[in-house]
Amino acid sequence: MSQFMFENDLEKVLKLDMPITNAPMPRWQRKASSLSGSGLTSANTSLTPMKAGNKSLSTSKTPGKTPGKNTKAQNTPSKAGGDRYIPIRNKQQLEVASFLISKENAPCHTTPTEKDHRKAWSMNLNGYDIDEAKIVHLVGKPLNAPEGYQNNLKVIYSQKTTPVSTKKTTRYMSSVPDKILDAPEIRNDFYLNLIDWSSQNHVAVALHNNVYLWNAATGDIVLLIQVESEEHISSVSWIKEGNFLAVGASDAKVQLWDVESQKRLRNMASHTSRVASLSWNNHVLSSGARSGHIHHHDVRVAEHHIATLSGHSQEVCGLKWSPDGKYLASGANDNLVYVWPNVQESRDSTPVHCFTQHQGAVKALAWCPWQTNILASGGGTSDRHIRIWNVSSGSCLSSLDTESQVCSLVFAPNHKELVSGHGYAQNQLVLWKYPSMVKVAELRGHQGRVLNLALSPDGSTIVSAAADETLRFWKCCAVDPAKKERTATKSTSIIHQGIR
Repeated sequence: MSQFMFENDLEKVLKLDMPITNAPMPRWQRKASSLSGSGLTSANTSLTPMKAGNKSLSTSKTPGKTPGKNTKAQNTPSKAGGDRYIPIRNKQQLEVASFLISKENAPCHTTPTEKDHRKAWSMNLNGYDIDEAKIVHLVGKPLNAPEGYQNNLKVIYSQKTTPVSTKKTTRYMSSVPDKILDAPEIRNDFYLNLIDWSSQNHVAVALHNNVYLWNAATGDIVLLIQVESEEHISSVSWIKEGNFLAVGASDAKVQLWDVESQKRLRNMASHTSRVASLSWNNHVLSSGARSGHIHHHDVRVAEHHIATLSGHSQEVCGLKWSPDGKYLASGANDNLVYVWPNVQESRDSTPVHCFTQHQGAVKALAWCPWQTNILASGGGTSDRHIRIWNVSSGSCLSSLDTESQVCSLVFAPNHKELVSGHGYAQNQLVLWKYPSMVKVAELRGHQGRVLNLALSPDGSTIVSAAADETLRFWKCCAVDPAKKERTATKSTSIIHQGIR
């Protein structure tokens, strides 16, 4: 009997298609049982070496392949516990990321109410505000540092610049005049124009019935004109080239003088009252009289009187041609400012503009040299305003109350400023930054009202004639020497030289 049982067991051992009941569990079965016990195996992943993962382990066939040698690629576990780490990607996060990416390129036309509703829906559905979700890209502001935190690097990178590297924002300007000359018997008359500075650096000054020339380079003084004692000089004006001087007198005549030979060239009579204002436009000399009329004189021909402009009802005390010669501005005691067209381009005596905003006599007129369509005008004691006009559109760009009588205006191109001379009650010069009209400086020293201003040829010095019978030269517009040197070097560059 025992022999029979031994043979039976031996036969079972020799049969390869029968399971070995007493043998230890194979490695692949141990691995499968451990994973199934922890509940981390995937339902669609086969850990057995055979194709059918649901076959019974009691089958009589032995594995056709060595365990663990399956050549079929296995799926990557999607949960923790696999053979390598893969970030968790659930469906909701991918949808939110896709939405945020597409939202960046979409235009936002939502109202504040729609934003509040969208935020409430996002909080209820997702548990957070989707506009502040940090998926795929960063949005929102960075978190603030905790209270009391100090960054040591801030000390290094937040230091102020040294005084050497600080940009200079102001220029030096002396509060006292560079030179003072006596001007005895200068007429204290608001309506007259008694000084002018030529392009050849000569200053013409009318002192009662005399006209003197002062050479600014050498300091020489020449008596050019002396009229009869019962008459007086009422206006002087240099031609652009600086070799001829026009002189208006109380006898209603306009004289033309050659300063080099000191000879009178012409004595033009056309007005019926004193000539208080003069202005040149090439060979055409315009004169304004107490009658309110403006005459144009062509100094080249015998019949010099070529046109008459009638608009003002009282004395014309301000007269200026624009730098490009297109317009003539006139101001008078009737509180009006007229802008007239060029007499050569239009024979029509109709003004282009008539400005009526001033409440006082308008003597101070100045054209901007770098913007030829900009005109500045100043009113008398009852007005005290400086107004900036655009003659192209006829609009008033700005209006400034100076709290003092405005007697004269001059544009200083070196620093793009407007200089005003004032009468009652301050008797000072004021520098205004253009176009902001911010006060740059005040120059005081005159004991009487400032009657007239004139600018030097280089634009660095302004001369003021006042009722205290003095001429004061203010070097308030000089260019910085370093800037001037850079400009001179730039102008002499080979790029700016002409081809010969």
